[in-house]
Amino acid sequence: MFYREAGDFKTSYESDGQTFPIKFDRYRYYLVLLIGFAVVPFVINDYWVNAVFLPFLIYAIAAIGLNILVGYAGQVSLGTGGFMAVGAYACYKFMTGIDVWIGGVQYALPPINIFFSVLLAGGVTAFVGVLFGLPSLRIKGFYLAVATLAAQFFLVWLFNKWEWAYNYSASGQINAPERGVFGVVVTGPNTSAWASYLFCLVFLTLIAVIARNLTRGSVGRKWMAIRDMDIAAEIIGVDPLKAKLTAFAVSSFFIGVSGALFFSVYLGAVEVGEAFGINKSFLVLFMVIIGGLGSIFGSFAGAAFLVLLPVLLKNLLVGGLGWPTDLAAHLEFMIVGAMIVIFLIAEPHGLAQLWRVAKEKLRLWPFPH
Repeated sequence: MFYREAGDFKTSYESDGQTFPIKFDRYRYYLVLLIGFAVVPFVINDYWVNAVFLPFLIYAIAAIGLNILVGYAGQVSLGTGGFMAVGAYACYKFMTGIDVWIGGVQYALPPINIFFSVLLAGGVTAFVGVLFGLPSLRIKGFYLAVATLAAQFFLVWLFNKWEWAYNYSASGQINAPERGVFGVVVTGPNTSAWASYLFCLVFLTLIAVIARNLTRGSVGRKWMAIRDMDIAAEIIGVDPLKAKLTAFAVSSFFIGVSGALFFSVYLGAVEVGEAFGINKSFLVLFMVIIGGLGSIFGSFAGAAFLVLLPVLLKNLLVGGLGWPTDLAAHLEFMIVGAMIVIFLIAEPHGLAQLWRVAKEKLRLWPFPH
């Protein structure tokens, strides 16, 4: 009764092939976008932005990127933290201006607008992702996971040792200078809560629409063919080289954008080992597993679950019951670990599959026959 497809007729190929062909889904997403862009910026404060909204928006971008590689293309990756670091440091260089040497003479390129710096950082990360994706042409499964894990450790080591990457700072940290878009500051200590929220929301909306259309088109079908059986896909005409490297490129671009936003808008100052260590790679992977492999909605659900869970436990156990903070943190680890085991055993497709089942029930409720 609440979710009906019957009577939703299409009279053209364009209407049948649109991003959300079911009218109820389309109106629901329009409503979510309306609330996200026109309501939330007027009611949020610094606490909600820094504790909930910014981590959710940025991790959702990273989860979409990893889901494309792992869930749609079937290529295992444990190097998400390293690729986020590439995006962060590339964004820092574009924001502050890049020093280049031509014929022994040093030239300083001017700083680039923060919006384009984030996009260019994604492009640099896509290039690095393709380089580290080349082994996927010869190895897969556990061996590919180890190869991407090596990329994680190599990239963190590189940004620790390469002084040019952090402009020869004595502390080794990178700090985001104050930058704005159309006169509105979106990075630095003077940023308004609504400005940083809207800046990240624009990127998440664009990336979600691109990812949704890519996975529904010929590119996404080639990724899924490679994921299901690469030999059969090659027999029917899918080029494994092109399919795997495009998956690494698109995935790394999204992850690089998330790393750039994580540094410039959310944290403002990072040290690569603390901000983009192996824990970051596992955190994004857990979001994809809990949310649902091969689902854009699952990326949102997984990011929301792992961002909201610590906030909920802290307010409930520490603020409400007076538990020690470290005990609540240990309980969070136990719950996340238990949830991963439960989902892997009982529902491998994660929260996205539970949502699909709920929609199936709503199609018939309250008259099942």
